[in-house]
Amino acid sequence: MATFLYQVGRLAFRRRWYVALVWAAVLAAAGLGALNASGASDEEFSMPGIESQKAFDLMEERFPGASADGATARVVFVAPSGEKVTATENREAVEKAVADLGDGGQVVSAVDPFQAKAVSKDGTTAYATVTYKVAANDLTDGSKQQLDRAIHTAQDSGLTVEAGGSAMDDGGGPGGAAEVIGVAIAAVVLLITFGSLAAAGLPLLTAVIGVGVSMATILTLSEALGLSTTTGTLAMMLGLAVGIDYALFVVSRYREERAKGRVPREAAGLAVGTAGSAVVFAGLTVVIALTGLAVVGIPMLTKMGLAAAGAVVVGVLVALTLVPAFLGFWPNAVLRRRARRSGRIEGEGTRDNGGSRWARFVLRRPLPVLLLGVVGLGALAVPMTDLQLGMPGDEAKSTSTTERRAYDALAEGFGPGFNGPLTVVVDAKDAKDVKGAKDAKGDAGLKGAAETVAKQIGGTEGVVSVSPARFNAAGDTAVFQVVPSTAPTDERTKDLVTTIRGERPGVESETGATFEVTGTTALNIDVSDKVQSALIPYLVVVVGLAIVLLLVVFRSLFVPLKAALGFLLSVLASLGVVVLVFQQGHGAGLLGVEQTGPIMSLMPIFLVGIIFGLAMDYEVFLVSRMREAYVHGERPGQAITSGFRHSARVVVAAALIMIAVFAGFVGESDSMVKMIGFGLASAVLFDAFVVRMAIVPAVLALLGDRAWWLPKWLDRLLPKVDVEGEALGRRSGSGSDTGPGSGRDAGSDPEPAGATGREVART
Repeated sequence: MATFLYQVGRLAFRRRWYVALVWAAVLAAAGLGALNASGASDEEFSMPGIESQKAFDLMEERFPGASADGATARVVFVAPSGEKVTATENREAVEKAVADLGDGGQVVSAVDPFQAKAVSKDGTTAYATVTYKVAANDLTDGSKQQLDRAIHTAQDSGLTVEAGGSAMDDGGGPGGAAEVIGVAIAAVVLLITFGSLAAAGLPLLTAVIGVGVSMATILTLSEALGLSTTTGTLAMMLGLAVGIDYALFVVSRYREERAKGRVPREAAGLAVGTAGSAVVFAGLTVVIALTGLAVVGIPMLTKMGLAAAGAVVVGVLVALTLVPAFLGFWPNAVLRRRARRSGRIEGEGTRDNGGSRWARFVLRRPLPVLLLGVVGLGALAVPMTDLQLGMPGDEAKSTSTTERRAYDALAEGFGPGFNGPLTVVVDAKDAKDVKGAKDAKGDAGLKGAAETVAKQIGGTEGVVSVSPARFNAAGDTAVFQVVPSTAPTDERTKDLVTTIRGERPGVESETGATFEVTGTTALNIDVSDKVQSALIPYLVVVVGLAIVLLLVVFRSLFVPLKAALGFLLSVLASLGVVVLVFQQGHGAGLLGVEQTGPIMSLMPIFLVGIIFGLAMDYEVFLVSRMREAYVHGERPGQAITSGFRHSARVVVAAALIMIAVFAGFVGESDSMVKMIGFGLASAVLFDAFVVRMAIVPAVLALLGDRAWWLPKWLDRLLPKVDVEGEALGRRSGSGSDTGPGSGRDAGSDPEPAGATGREVART
C-alpha cells in the first residue's frame, strides 16, 4: 500500500494543475446540484420492529390519510394573571386568532379550543391545533408569516400566546458562529505547531474544500435519500475534523522528509506513502465504525452514519491527492520562515522536544502514571451507572424559544403528561370472535372491545384521562389517547407503558381483540430500550474489529488489547461526563443547557462508533513510529521516546483541532447536536491526552520487549500491511537523492538527484 500511495503522491505533485482542476470541477458539480436541490427532508424518526412503530404503521394502514405527513402547530393561549380565557374579551381574542390561523392556502383546519374542549380545568389555558396540507419543510414563507401574525395579534390583546409543533421548526442545519470559532482555534493551533502561515492554512483550505464537496453532495441527495438536516450537521462535524487532521499528518511528514534533505517531489511522495498509509488505515476504521451503525436498525441512524462515512472518505481522498498537489504549487511555503530565508532545512523530529521529555517522564514513573490515568477516567465514568436514555423534545430547548414556553404552559395548565400522551390502537381485524365485549348499549363488537380496553387502562395507576375512541371506516380498528400523570421523559411514564402492555394478555382473553401502545412517548421509550440492548453487541463488534486491525498493523498481541481497553475507558468516561452535565445538571448552565433530562438514546452508539475511529487515528500515528524505531534496533524505552519525539506534537495538535471543532457545535440550539458535540469533544480530550499520551506509554514501558511479541504461527497467518512505509525506507536509501532544499530546486520541480532518487522514480 505504501508503494502505491508513494506513486500517487508523486503523481499528484507533478500533475498538480490537473488534480486541482479535477477537484474544482467536482466541487462545482456538487455545488450546482445543491443549488438545484429542494433541501433537506423532514424525515420522521422510525425504528422497524418495535411495538410503537408497528402500531403507528397500523394506524396509517387502517386510517388512510388521517396520519398524513402534514405539519402541525399547537398554539397555546394563557390568560393574564387573575383572569380566565373563557372571559368574554379573552374568548373573542382567541376565536379571532383561530379564525386568522385557519386563513391560509396550506391550512387544513384550525380547531377552536372552546368547541374541542381544549381548555384547562382552571380556565387559564387553552390551545388550538392547526393542521397543514404539507410537511414542515414545505411550508411557504407566507404560511409561516400568517402563523406569526395571528400569534402577535392575539398577544396584542393581552394574552400570552406561544406555539409548538413541527410547523415551528426553522430547519436548523449546519453553519454558524460557533463553527467559525472552532475553525479559528484550529488555525491558531496549526500556526503554533508549524510556525508557518502556509503550513497552517493548507490543512484548513483542503478540509474546507472536502467539506464543501461532501455537504453539497448531501444536499443534492437529501430529497432522494430522505436525509435530514442533522445528517448534514454530523457529516460536516466529522468531515471538518478529520479533513484537517489528515492533511496535518501529511504536511507534517512532508516537512520531516524535507528536513532529511529530500527534494520536494520526493518528499511529497514519501509523505503520502508513509503518513498517507496511516491516513487510509485511520479513515478506514472511521468508515467501518460509521457504516456499522446500520446494525442498530434505525433508518435515520443508518443514513447519518453513511453520510458521515462519505464525508470521511472525501477527507481521505483530499489528503492523498489535493494536499500533495498544493505542496507542488508552494513546496517551500510550508517550511519554517528561517528555513525559507536561509535555504537550509534543519532536521525536524531529531532534536529533543516536549514529546520526548514527556516520554522520559513517563518511563521513569510508569506505574503511578498508569494508575492515575485509569483511576481518573474510572472516576469520571461512575455517573454512567445512572444513565437514562430517552429522546429530548421541546422541554430540552431554551426558554427563549416559543416551543419551550408552549411546552411549559401546557404542562402547567393540563398536567406534565399532557405533552406526551400515549396512543392506544385496538385491532379486531384478525379476531374470530370479539367475545365478552359490550358497549354501553349492550352491543357486542369492536366498540365494546374498545370500551373494555379503555376502562382497563383508565383504571391503571398513573393515568389521568382516556379520550373517546375513534373508529375506522372498516369497523375493525379503534384509536384513543391516554394522558399520563407524569412527564414524557419521567421514568414513571416508562413504568406506566410497561404496566399497560403487561395487562394485554388479560384484556385479549376477555375481548378477543388486541391492542398496541404508540405515540411519541412510547416510541422514544421503545427506541431507548432497543438501542440499549444493541449497545453491547455493537461495542463487542467494534472492539473486536479494533483488535484485529491493530493486530495486523502492529503485529503484536498486547498493543491491540491495550488500545481497545484504552478506547473503552475514554468512551465510558465521556459518557459519564455527558450524564454529569446533561442529566444531572452539573455545569449545565455554562453550556446553555436549561433543562436536564435523559440522555439522547443514540448518544452511546454515536460515541462508540465515532470515537473508535478517531482513537485509532492517534493510536496508529503515535505507536507506529514507536514500532518503526523498535524494528530498527532501538530498545523499548528508546523506541517510546523516539515515537513521542516524532509524533507527539502532531497528535496533540490534531486532538486540539478535533476538540475545537466538536466543541464549536456545543453552541448549536439543537439539543441533540449540542450533546453530540460536547460528548465527542470530551471523548477526544480523554482519549488523546490521558489514554494515548499517558496510559499507552506507561503500559508499553511496563511490558518492555513483551509489548511487541507475536506468536510465530500467528505472524505467518496475518497479512503484511506496510502502514509506516518500511518498504519505501529500504528503497529510498539514505536520502542521497536530495538537494539543498533551495527555492530553485523547489520551484522548478526537478527529479530527485542521485542514484537513489532515480531508483525511486523508476518504482
